[in-house]
Amino acid sequence: MDVTDNQRAELTEFIIANRANFEEKLLKEAVNVASKINEILLTGNIDLLKNAEKLVLNVIEQKDKELIAFAKYEGVAWAQHSLTLSFKLEWVQAIRRTLWHFLHKYERLNEKTFNRDYFFDLEKKVNDQVDQFLNNFFISYSNFKDELLNSQRKLVEHLSVPIIPISTSVAVLPLIGILDSYRMQIIEEKVLMDISNLKIQTLIMDLSGIGEMEIDVIDHFQRVLSGISMMGCKAVITGLRPELVRKMINSRVSFDLQSETKGTLQQTLREYI
Repeated sequence: MDVTDNQRAELTEFIIANRANFEEKLLKEAVNVASKINEILLTGNIDLLKNAEKLVLNVIEQKDKELIAFAKYEGVAWAQHSLTLSFKLEWVQAIRRTLWHFLHKYERLNEKTFNRDYFFDLEKKVNDQVDQFLNNFFISYSNFKDELLNSQRKLVEHLSVPIIPISTSVAVLPLIGILDSYRMQIIEEKVLMDISNLKIQTLIMDLSGIGEMEIDVIDHFQRVLSGISMMGCKAVITGLRPELVRKMINSRVSFDLQSETKGTLQQTLREYI
C-alpha cells in the first residue's frame, strides 16, 4: 500500500487493538472453516487465527519477503498433514474480505476519506499481496506433494526389484509384471548397486513372471547382463517363457553370451543351496 510509515503503524495498531472483533468477523465470513479450526490445530499444529493476523500484518506493513516465506511455510505445513485445500482458499478469501471491512472501519473512525485514485491504488496493492500469498502457498503445496509422490514412487519401484540373498554370495531376483524401458533403468541401478553392496557373486534372475518384452527392452536387458559380468558377478537366467524365447529367436538375440540359462528357479536353487 502506498501509505506513510505512520499510517502503516496506525493500521497495525488498529488491527491488533481490534483483534477480538477481527477474529469474530473472520469466523462469520469463513463458515465452513470455523468449525474445523480446532481440528486443524490438533492435526497440523496450525493456529488459523494467529496465522490470519500474521498474514494481514504482512500485507499492511508491505513485508513482501516475509509474506512469501510465510506462504511457502504454510504450503508445506498443509501438504505434510494433507489438509483440505478448499478450506485454505475459503479462509484466505475470508481474510481478504475481513481486512477490507476493517480498512473501511478505520477510515470512518478516523474521519479519513480516501480519494478515488488512492482507493484504487490501495485496492490493487492489497489484493495483489493476498494473491501473491495464495500463489506461493499453492506452489509450495504442489511442490511438496510432487516430491513426496516421487519419493514414494521410487520406493515402490525399488521394492518391485527385490534382490533376495540366499547365501553369502548368491542372491535371487524374481521379476514379475511388465518390463518397460523405465523399469529396466530401475533394475539396472538396483542390480549393479546391490551386487557391489552385498558382494554378490551369483545373481539368479527368474523371468517366469514376465510374459512380454519389447526388442528395445531385451536389448537393454542384455546390457544389464553385461554390466553384471563387468561387476565380477555371474548371471543365471531362469523361467524364460516360450513366447519370449520365440521373439528372441526371431530377432536373433540371445542371453547366452552374458549369462547361464536354467529351466526353472526351483531347479537352480537346488544347485546353489
